[in-house]
Amino acid sequence: MIVDCAHYKDGRRQHVGAMSVEEAAACCRQGGFVWLGLYEPTPEELSQASESFGLHELAVEDAQTFHLRPKVEPYEGDIRLVILRTARYDDAREEVDFGEVSVFVGPAFVITVRQGAASELHGARSRLEQRPELLENGTNGVLWAILDQVVDSYGPVVAELERDIEQVERTVFAGAVAPTERIYFLRREVTDFYRAVHPLLAVLATIERGARNTDLLPYFRDVHDHLVLVNEEVAAQRDLLATVLEANMAVISVEQTKVSVRQNATIEQLTILSTVFLPLTFVTGFFGQNFGWLVDHVGGRGAFFGLGLGGLAIPCVALLIWFRRRRTG
Repeated sequence: MIVDCAHYKDGRRQHVGAMSVEEAAACCRQGGFVWLGLYEPTPEELSQASESFGLHELAVEDAQTFHLRPKVEPYEGDIRLVILRTARYDDAREEVDFGEVSVFVGPAFVITVRQGAASELHGARSRLEQRPELLENGTNGVLWAILDQVVDSYGPVVAELERDIEQVERTVFAGAVAPTERIYFLRREVTDFYRAVHPLLAVLATIERGARNTDLLPYFRDVHDHLVLVNEEVAAQRDLLATVLEANMAVISVEQTKVSVRQNATIEQLTILSTVFLPLTFVTGFFGQNFGWLVDHVGGRGAFFGLGLGGLAIPCVALLIWFRRRRTG
């Protein structure tokens, strides 16, 4: 659907109210430029915009699909397609939402196609309308305003991801086991964020070369400087999460070793206990034999206690000698 559409001339908006795609295309021939904003348009709406403004079919196809990396591509008629990845942190879910903005930049028009909830551009339009000196630069001024808002929106995402990483980091380095799934999820989010930020450096470099000898060059450089800082922070977060993941695996390994040691100690105690009862088992089995010699010679208390206590004493002495040799060894 059309979010907003306006005709700008001499640094001012020329009308107030809604404007159709056909009216916007007609205004392009009156001087100035038109900024048409679309949000998740249908194929029919994109086809209408393509016919009215003469967009290339491959560029329109790109605007209908999500991309993993930002890019800039030139087309006939001095038209450029700039694809940007947007990001927004959702505090309730503690997750990063990603969106996309496809910007068609021509000599007399700018068409923005937004995909996803994290692609709001109303602030860029409002701020640019309050800067007539930048609006006088035409469609490049609009491109700067869009880039500036997208890059500025990265800052809060970096800060919130940093907070989440610090929470996991404190848990791991305190000696406790952090949820491994949470670390993997954070690392995937940071990787997706890096894919949105890092390729944009090359896109901005290309746009800067096209803005040489214009009043907008310092503004594009300022956006580039902010993007470099964000890129460095996101790269550092990726490396930090890799370290946290390794540390968490080490903590898990230590905990598993402690469990194994406790199990071994329990098994050793059970082994000693069974060894102590071994002589008793021997005596019980010995007197339980139904041999004629035992029946004939164990007929009194003396023989019973002699053989019984002797059968217990000899194994106990042997166990005592074995335990002492084991301790000294």
